[in-house]
Amino acid sequence: MLPNTVIVAHAEPCYMETDMNITANDRDILRELAGRMAEIGALPVQREKIEMWKALNRLKPVRPMAMVDNIPWHEMDVDGELTLQTEDEFSRYFETKIRRTLYAWKHMRADMVVEPVVHVPKAIRGVKYGDQPSPTAGALGVEVVENTIAIDANNTIVSHQYIDQLATEEDAMKIVHPKYELDEERTALAEQTAHEIFDGVIEIEMQGYFSAFSAWDDILKWRGAQQMLIDLADKPELMHRIMSRYTDARLAMLDQFEEQGLVGPLRATTSTFNQNVIPCSPGYSDELPADGYDPANPRAIDNWTHGAAQIFDGVSPAMHQEFELDYANKWYSRFGLVYYGCCDELHNKIDLIRQIPNLRKISMSPTSNVEIGAEKIGGDFVFSHKPNPAVFVTDSWEPDVVAHDIQKTVDACARFGCPVEFVMKDISTIQYKPQRLWEWASVAMKTVGAE
Repeated sequence: MLPNTVIVAHAEPCYMETDMNITANDRDILRELAGRMAEIGALPVQREKIEMWKALNRLKPVRPMAMVDNIPWHEMDVDGELTLQTEDEFSRYFETKIRRTLYAWKHMRADMVVEPVVHVPKAIRGVKYGDQPSPTAGALGVEVVENTIAIDANNTIVSHQYIDQLATEEDAMKIVHPKYELDEERTALAEQTAHEIFDGVIEIEMQGYFSAFSAWDDILKWRGAQQMLIDLADKPELMHRIMSRYTDARLAMLDQFEEQGLVGPLRATTSTFNQNVIPCSPGYSDELPADGYDPANPRAIDNWTHGAAQIFDGVSPAMHQEFELDYANKWYSRFGLVYYGCCDELHNKIDLIRQIPNLRKISMSPTSNVEIGAEKIGGDFVFSHKPNPAVFVTDSWEPDVVAHDIQKTVDACARFGCPVEFVMKDISTIQYKPQRLWEWASVAMKTVGAE
């Protein structure tokens, strides 16, 4: 692997750049698929699962919950279930989303929730949409300069070598406040076109932007991992300058989103959150939105947010506080509920991160110490466990190993009264054996007591 190289996933193309010329055939295909999703979404089990997620998120779980996310979809197709049949890019965007929902429900539903609604993102100038949208790609004045290496041409996960763009304090001045605004014409066209496609079959809802704060993921792309970490010790003034300007820029972004009613994705018609409100697990909550909520003008306080400093995995608690939380807490204090962490080990930093305002869920990576994490979290937060996706790339598939790993965490959390969810994610490959992921979902549900 090249120096300064990390593995990340690219976002999908933005459908808002298309002409939205929908053919009768495309419309028929989407209506048929949406009709199937609407039928599933109307099943009583959806309301039951929503209530169970609400219970977990209020720290009074019915049982441990389980989800699958970050799926290598290019390896998952079986009998053409994921093969796109529409032509227009606008149609293909929604066909992709609906087919994946139907596929997941059929093969690996676990505790997923299917709502009878199609979410249509508002067109926001300055935002790139996708499975992992980034509001900072160039919008803050700094472009990513990189080299990449792909192992599988069909896989969006590639290796990146980032070239340092912020080597001096003068360079840090490149970070500027972004400008975001609703593209009213494109949004109106998207809404009109969606109604023409789906009316009479399924509800549509226009959605704002889910805002997360992962400053060091962005700074890493501007600097490279190695240089960035060295400069925490060698050039602390530079790193403070970068982080200060970044934080101020992101808070300015949030101000603009609130002023324009673009904070999302709280549903406009009810107080129910949609499934993707926080990374990987449903954010259904009866604690949100906050008092004074106006569906036309949602605020940060009405929503969840997510944040992480994954590259700080090996950074001391003192540095984590100084260079991450002293800044990030300004962001978290604006939101109703917070999910913190991703692929980093946090079991030895629980005492540090429990100070985060409105913290509710803590990510526990595959390498985290389950016993220590559960003991320190107790009943104060949700233990969001990330099982190891390496189980899918072994020569032989061993479901007993999967069950043992999950049971170990279930038992530890039970001992310490710790609410727990299991999120199988960051699955770079399943070696083109989708049945393994299907079976993981089945094994997980049996182990948490759902089957």
